[in-house]
Amino acid sequence: MSNKHLQFNSRARILLTWLGLFSTLFACAVTANFFANKASIEHAIDTVEHRIILDSAFLDVGSKTLDTPVNQYAVTRYIERLNKVLQTREIPVIVLSIQNVAVPVDVDVYPSLHTEVFNNAEQTISMKIRSKTSFQELHFSWLALGLSFLLIPLFSLADKKQVRTRSMEEAASPPKPKLIINLQDKTLSNGIDDKVVTLQNKPLCFYTALVKYCIEHPGEPLPPHKDVPPELLALANKSFGRLIELGHTKRKRPDFNANLDKTLSEIRAALDEVFSSFNEEKETYYPPRAQGEGSRSKQHSFAIPLVKDEDIEIIGN
Repeated sequence: MSNKHLQFNSRARILLTWLGLFSTLFACAVTANFFANKASIEHAIDTVEHRIILDSAFLDVGSKTLDTPVNQYAVTRYIERLNKVLQTREIPVIVLSIQNVAVPVDVDVYPSLHTEVFNNAEQTISMKIRSKTSFQELHFSWLALGLSFLLIPLFSLADKKQVRTRSMEEAASPPKPKLIINLQDKTLSNGIDDKVVTLQNKPLCFYTALVKYCIEHPGEPLPPHKDVPPELLALANKSFGRLIELGHTKRKRPDFNANLDKTLSEIRAALDEVFSSFNEEKETYYPPRAQGEGSRSKQHSFAIPLVKDEDIEIIGN
């Protein structure tokens, strides 16, 4: 046998050996990635289920003991907020329904369905969660393949799992409350729990206008010893006109300049009740009280400097 033929056979064996090693290590990397993704998805489902179980204590899911129905609006808002966090964090799961209150979900993106039922002190609560599949989460990585040659894929997968765990723990934090002004029901609520407070026409219209005015004129003071700005009065009158259209009143428009202290006091009392469980978040929506008498009180402003458009939702506007 010639030297050229021996050299060819030697190179062929080396090539076949390398291809075999490459294929074996590639298959190991893909398999390990598959099972790591599967474990991450299962852990994500467990984390979301645990979050919902914890939040059910203040989420109005009804009570079998008291024979009260599910607050579909509050549950829908909670699911939407939780799903927004999950999608922002790129967690491969989404909540489909809680207590048969469902939201739209793209089943092509989240094809796998998971159902869970648990009992609390007053109610049996069901939830449905959809997830991506382990195949959807598979991504080929030359770096991972290179690491597999060095027999370190397990360490890489462990680091990856730790990053995902931290992301899921951040995603599991409860959603923030948001001021909801409902002109149809004449109520204030926070979108999280069942705290809903009904306001009279005058404070409801004035507060709706005040929030809008402060968003449109950030940093502009509103001294209580001066007349209400014309722009704020126009917004208040517009809200009152909307109440008339909704059939809540046929009375003439009130004087929003009169008894301003009483109006603000009624608004603060309603906010104290709505945000009783969220004192820190309440400051975003709370008209400040006067902190002194005499010259100091003249510097006081009942404007709400922290509120932004994304902090509120007005229904029936």
